[in-house]
Amino acid sequence: MSTVTRPPEAILLGFTRALRAAGVAVTQDRAHGFLAATALTGLDDRRGTYWAGRATLCAGPDDLQRYDQVFDAYFNGREGLPRARPASRSQPPVSVFPEQEPEGGESESDDDAVRALASATEVLKHRDVAGLSAAERQRLAALFARLTCRPPVRRTARHRRWHRGRIDAHRTLRESLRRMGEPADIAWRRRSTRPRRVVLLVDVSGSMSGYADALLRLAHRWTQTGGRVVETFTVGTRLTHITRAMRLRDPDRAIVAAGETVPDWSGGTRLGETIQIFLTRWGQRGLARGAVVVVFSDGWERGDPALLAEQLARLQRIAHRVIWVNPHRGKSGYEPVQAGVLAALPFCDEFVAGHSLSTFADLTELVSRA
Repeated sequence: MSTVTRPPEAILLGFTRALRAAGVAVTQDRAHGFLAATALTGLDDRRGTYWAGRATLCAGPDDLQRYDQVFDAYFNGREGLPRARPASRSQPPVSVFPEQEPEGGESESDDDAVRALASATEVLKHRDVAGLSAAERQRLAALFARLTCRPPVRRTARHRRWHRGRIDAHRTLRESLRRMGEPADIAWRRRSTRPRRVVLLVDVSGSMSGYADALLRLAHRWTQTGGRVVETFTVGTRLTHITRAMRLRDPDRAIVAAGETVPDWSGGTRLGETIQIFLTRWGQRGLARGAVVVVFSDGWERGDPALLAEQLARLQRIAHRVIWVNPHRGKSGYEPVQAGVLAALPFCDEFVAGHSLSTFADLTELVSRA
């Protein structure tokens, strides 16, 4: 079977055409500058290629987000790109890279390939994570880094200087005394803010096993961006504090460390008992007081639903907000008929879906506004 090898320059020029199709104003001069920069960084250096294109092809801040999206879609997360790659003449290639541009004009297949990959990524964001293949899970894991997990903020009793707000009488008077009674500029102040604690309770029982990996990656992302104000526990037949594992920088290592810590993976579900232990051991010590508590569970409770309702009512009294995330909530035809869900709903401020990357993004925005 005969093959043809695409020159690296054709691959890079195809990338510039894809950027232009996405709305980035890539001129011919910028494209030549991109080729010259990648020649200096090396064509096999993916990181160098990324920054070379970012420096030469983007004209302003508005282009950066589109550049990142097209770069990920075009090179498809492959290592050591761009490289020349053989393509079969007998059948259309399945690679994301376009053929070399013909003399008479631009190839239309470039835009189609980029749109197809962008569409595939967008579809993956809305797929149920429990039904993904191993390859799709790997691709999805890379997308978690794009989530913005800002912790909510709360106002404190302390004040700080500000250009408007309330008059700071003490500071204004001190400044006037320093000027020997002469009029001074009026000083203003406002109440300070600080991050509000976020507590994540992740159900790792058997019915939630298909979502456990994605939920822990979400918890890891929250911990990395929220810092010390994020606490993570797993609930099942036992309560396990895994915040230390989630603070490891690498997400794969963090999940492995959490797996070594949690003794009840894919076991039963006793939410009432585990939340009672959480409140008795941690909640009354202040960890849940004034915090945003997020419970990830499908509500299949093996224990007493009345105990779950009692403990959630207790939790709601001390927490700022209680958010229940159910992976089945966003599916067509779902009805909250599980005993655990029916017991929990009266004491939850929000009952939201949590089965895909798109719903996780909505959740992070909801928590940041809490």
